[in-house]
Amino acid sequence: MTTPGGAGVQGITEDDIAAYLAITPGFFERHAELLAAIQLASPHGGRAVSLQERQMEMLRERIKGLERRIIDMIRAGHDNEALVGKMHRWTRAVMLARSAALLGQILIEELKHEFMIPQAALRVWGVAPSHAGLPWAQPTSDDLKTFAASLRVPYCGLNSGFEAAAWLAADGAPPQSLALVPLRLGPAAGECFGLLALGSPDALRFQSDMGTEFLVQVGDLASAAMARLLSD
Repeated sequence: MTTPGGAGVQGITEDDIAAYLAITPGFFERHAELLAAIQLASPHGGRAVSLQERQMEMLRERIKGLERRIIDMIRAGHDNEALVGKMHRWTRAVMLARSAALLGQILIEELKHEFMIPQAALRVWGVAPSHAGLPWAQPTSDDLKTFAASLRVPYCGLNSGFEAAAWLAADGAPPQSLALVPLRLGPAAGECFGLLALGSPDALRFQSDMGTEFLVQVGDLASAAMARLLSD
């Protein structure tokens, strides 16, 4: 018998008993009647169950936990596969654009279609004179260019009156949330030459605490595509 503090009679503790059973696997073979005689409290309703039944309950709970993890892993795998497929189709469509006049339109429309983005718009500056009349090469303010250049990662959050939000109003109501992705030449710290704006009437679509890894990849691909319009 053990005391409430875990110490047993004659100095034997619960830890001593546990250690003995761990190194003596034949104990319950020699005393099989104990498996049925020992009664433990069940976590389901507080009823008394045998040691064997309690072990079975623990195994069932462990199996259920493993099954949930497997289901989550399968779901994540399917989601990742779907995302890769969408990115592949969007990238392919952009690469197949046959003219500069169609490039920006295809980039925007296919991005909206594949990723179900309600509103999207694009502006680039420093383009070659032959492309100056394209919709996505229209003039932008110096403040917006400075803001875009200051973004080290895409901005995600509420629409706080950003100039880029006006570009998206053409797609419907003013966006409530925005993702603003800078377009750069070279690495993330390279020269900024444009801004990709994504919007939604749902204030929770683009949130400040969301991950931006996907948007960074979109920005890298969009930058590579639109850089062909720049002047030498």
